[in-house]
Amino acid sequence: MTANKKGIEIQEVSKTFILEGKSIPALGHIDISIRNGEFVSIVGKSGCGKSTLLRIVSGLENASTGQVLIGDRRVERASVMAGLVFQEPRLFPWLTVAQNIEFGIHGELSRDERWQTVHQYIDLVGLNGFAKAYPRQLSGGMQQRVSIARSLINKPGVLLLDEPFGALDALTRINMQNEVLRIWQSYDATMALVTHDVDEAIFLSDRIFVMSERPGTIDRVIDVDIPRPRERSGARFMEIRREIFTMFFTNSAISIEYYI
Repeated sequence: MTANKKGIEIQEVSKTFILEGKSIPALGHIDISIRNGEFVSIVGKSGCGKSTLLRIVSGLENASTGQVLIGDRRVERASVMAGLVFQEPRLFPWLTVAQNIEFGIHGELSRDERWQTVHQYIDLVGLNGFAKAYPRQLSGGMQQRVSIARSLINKPGVLLLDEPFGALDALTRINMQNEVLRIWQSYDATMALVTHDVDEAIFLSDRIFVMSERPGTIDRVIDVDIPRPRERSGARFMEIRREIFTMFFTNSAISIEYYI
């Protein structure tokens, strides 16, 4: 199964919110390229603008300045060019797994085509046997798989993930990281993940964009030059981990040794 794979160009994007008549700068000027088929993560402290940047890329939020291109098309509103997965699955509780996924379909398909497509994506996310289950009958990780399938069903060139595993327990989170990696490799899309979890970013990504505090800018781009499958306790993994945490805790009273 192949997406209409496209890269992302973020060109001089900034964002300022107006709250109670005051200007609140959320993003400074951000200018980055994400290559076709690449898996990148965006990390940074809370409030640095990570999710705002992802929403701008998705078309759910407008930039104050600059533009975003997916392939050669400018992002002006939410569209099927980019799928977005939120921290909460946001499923309809009265619909089954298959019906929740089907809800995401845009375009004219026959009934048979719709169900054939739905079941292809149920298979992609590893939920065979659960087509008729309701969200309340699924674990948190399974619900997120439904959300991912719904976001992919229109074959977007880009999948954006906004802290999709933040509410999961540690073991389920690790399992879902492996699942997302498998889906990315099978589906062949460009993926961008916002996360607070540095280990998650290193495990999944080709590159990591480290953001500064608000107004967020890109402080550093780190190439994760570790062959897959990756060993989380490997020497290079730990070296990259230390590099990122050193950036976060420079000028902090909290010792980096607590985290490493």
